[in-house]
Amino acid sequence: MKARLPKGMGGGPQNMQSMIRQAQKMQEDMEKAQAELDEKEYETQAGGGAVKVKINGKKEILAIEISPDIVDPDDIETLSDVITAAVNEAIKTVENTNAETMNKITGSLNVPGMF
Repeated sequence: MKARLPKGMGGGPQNMQSMIRQAQKMQEDMEKAQAELDEKEYETQAGGGAVKVKINGKKEILAIEISPDIVDPDDIETLSDVITAAVNEAIKTVENTNAETMNKITGSLNVPGMF
């Protein structure tokens, strides 16, 4: 007894070739999007704007701007905390933007080892 699959299920070589073409197109789209994301620049701030961080899509810090108002030689710990918060916010912004863009391309497809 042979089981019949619903139309579109299985489908043999034509269906497999179609899936391969779709996967290749998705990969090309992802590579293009990643290149564009790598070139983007973001600016975040912390401490009410006392520290600003400019970062690119590769998560490389391009610049850190520190307001003189926050520089207190007797309180380096606060300055350090605000810089850390600004850098962490910058990294989170890049990661969220990258994830959002890639999810649009993949349709939230989660294939282990593919991404």
